[in-house]
Amino acid sequence: MTADPRVRDVGDIRTSHLFDMVVDLEPRRSFGTGPVGRRVLFGAAGGTFHGPGLRGDVLPGGGDWALFGPDGTMRLDVRLTLRTHDGALLHMTYGGRWVTPPAARDAVADPVRRHRTDPGAYYFRTTPLFETGAEPYAWLNGTVCVGSGYLVEGGIAYKVSQVL
Repeated sequence: MTADPRVRDVGDIRTSHLFDMVVDLEPRRSFGTGPVGRRVLFGAAGGTFHGPGLRGDVLPGGGDWALFGPDGTMRLDVRLTLRTHDGALLHMTYGGRWVTPPAARDAVADPVRRHRTDPGAYYFRTTPLFETGAEPYAWLNGTVCVGSGYLVEGGIAYKVSQVL
């Protein structure tokens, strides 16, 4: 089969570091296993973010309405409010996948060992989007990002990059 002649080379996808973020989590709330999987809320208790041109706090009240499938894959559904160092509010949403192979599941499930687990032992990727009415940050409204997540003591952390 030959390639479709409409396919063109548009170049490689490039990224630029936007910020690192740590989200402190409240105790999880489990909704149990329903018709599409096991639903768990990981509520945001606060946190911080900082990068070359963007920094501030993660406000309490958001969270991840995660869905665990029968294969152990976690599907993320996250909504957070970020407050920049100069007081602007950013609405941050992202989906993603966290896949933990069977060999790492015991360590990740253990509250004492989970944050010490090598992030290379699992696949944790996100696709952040932003919404704001704050003029200095309006450029974020048209920006697509990608993130890599990992466990930290008391929460979760992400390295977020802007897709250029």
